[in-house]
Amino acid sequence: MTEEPRLSAQDMIDRLSPVLSLRTRIRAVAALLAGVTGAVFMGTLWWTEPGPLPGRTHLAFALLTVFCLAWAAYGGWLLTRRIPLFATDQVIAAWIGLVASLATTAVVTVVAVQRGAGVGLPSAAGGVFVAVALALVVRAQARRAALLRRKHELTGREER
Repeated sequence: MTEEPRLSAQDMIDRLSPVLSLRTRIRAVAALLAGVTGAVFMGTLWWTEPGPLPGRTHLAFALLTVFCLAWAAYGGWLLTRRIPLFATDQVIAAWIGLVASLATTAVVTVVAVQRGAGVGLPSAAGGVFVAVALALVVRAQARRAALLRRKHELTGREER
């Protein structure tokens, strides 16, 4: 029977430290700050617009504010993690990007139709953003699945 190696005090402290890399923490702070700043900016613009606004303008302001708050929540959530994420953060970020791209494309296309400007350019531009966001979702989910398979190989335990 082999004896379990003893951990030094420094090893114990290192294991208790947050596991997020500096790069991940910087990304989390950037998402949090960008989201909060964007939400404040959009809310201020929305609040200070003169006169009654059309419904589609209210919808656009509301959607952009919600997207900013989603990024702020994502950044805050990521900063509070002290466990390995196995690319869950990348999956969440990719889905936020995909939903934002789809909703923005839909709103811009509806506004273009209402103005009689045609749907070609808004649909094409939005389609590019949606395609990139969808590719990021697929890549993030594949990366997460690969990391979880590797963890299972190494530890024999499943991760949800």
